[in-house]
Amino acid sequence: MRSMLLCLLLVSFAALGQEYPSRAVTIIVPFPAGGPTDQVARVLAAKFSERLGQPFVVENVTGGNTIIACSRLARATPDGYTLLVHNLQMSANPALYGSKLPYDTERDIAVVGFINRNPLVLVGRTALPPKTLEELIAYMRTKSVNFAHAGVGTTGYITTALFLQQAKLDALLVPYRGAAPVMQDMIGNQVDLFFTTPQSVLPLIAAGKLKAYGITAKEPYAQFPGVASFVDQYGPKLEIQYWHALFAPAAAPKAATEKLNATLAALLDDPVIVKNWTATGVLPYAKEQRSPQAAQALFHSEIERWGGVVRENKIHAPE
Repeated sequence: MRSMLLCLLLVSFAALGQEYPSRAVTIIVPFPAGGPTDQVARVLAAKFSERLGQPFVVENVTGGNTIIACSRLARATPDGYTLLVHNLQMSANPALYGSKLPYDTERDIAVVGFINRNPLVLVGRTALPPKTLEELIAYMRTKSVNFAHAGVGTTGYITTALFLQQAKLDALLVPYRGAAPVMQDMIGNQVDLFFTTPQSVLPLIAAGKLKAYGITAKEPYAQFPGVASFVDQYGPKLEIQYWHALFAPAAAPKAATEKLNATLAALLDDPVIVKNWTATGVLPYAKEQRSPQAAQALFHSEIERWGGVVRENKIHAPE
C-alpha cells in the first residue's frame, strides 16, 4: 500500500512538472502600481504569459514594509502558482526585524532568479548651491541638509545611512509615503536630497528639475556622464546594485521553478527588453548569475551584507 501511494505521489509530481503552468499564476508585488518594481513585474508577467501560455497576473500587496507580501508568499501553497517580485529591501528585513518576521526568509522563500540591476543615484533639489559631489560633501560639513526616504529599512534609507556613515556626516532623515511625493517636494524645493533609481529621475534631470550628485556604480555610467562615483570617494562599501528578483515558496516543485528560471533566463536575452532597460540605466543579470544556485548564493550574500549595515548603523524596525 505504501509503495502504491509513493508511486502515485511521484507520478503526480512528474505530471505537475510536465504541465506547469496549467492555470493562472499570481505574481505578488509588495509596492503600489507604477513604481520600478511593479513595472518590472508587469514586463515579466506579460512575457511569461506569452511564452508559457497561461495568464501571469500581477497583484499589488502593500504595507508592513513589504512583510505582508512576503508573508503571503511564504504561506502560499507551494505549487508554483504564487510568486513574488521584490528588490534589495528584502535582504535587509531579516536583520531589521529579526524574530519579529513571521517567516524565515531563506528557509521559507527561494530565489527563482535575479532579473535586473542598476546603481542608485543621489539627486538634489535644483536650488541647492553645490554643483558636484565634492562640493556637496564640503557643504554638508558646515550646513544642515535633509534626506528624503520612503520608510525606515527601505533601500533609500539604508543607502543614506551607509553614505553618512562612510562620509562621517550628519543629516536629518525625512520620511515620505513613497517616491512620488518625494519627487513633488524636491521639484518644489521642499526637501534636499534623495537616493533613488536612475529610471525614476532621468527625465527630471534632463528637464533641469533635479540635479544628480553621485552614483553608486564603480564604472562610469552612460546615463550620467560626469557624475561622480561614490566608490571612487569612499570605496567598495558604496558600490550598490539595486536589484529585482523573482521568488517562490521554498517548497515549490523543482520542475516548476526550473521552468520559470529557464524562461526568465531567456527573457533576459530578449533584445527589446534589453534595449528598453539599458536606455534607462538598467541591466539584465549576466548569464553566469542566472541559475537558481547562483541566485541563491547572491541572495544569501546580500542578506549578510545589508544585515551588517543595519546592525552597524543601529537601524531599528519601525513600530
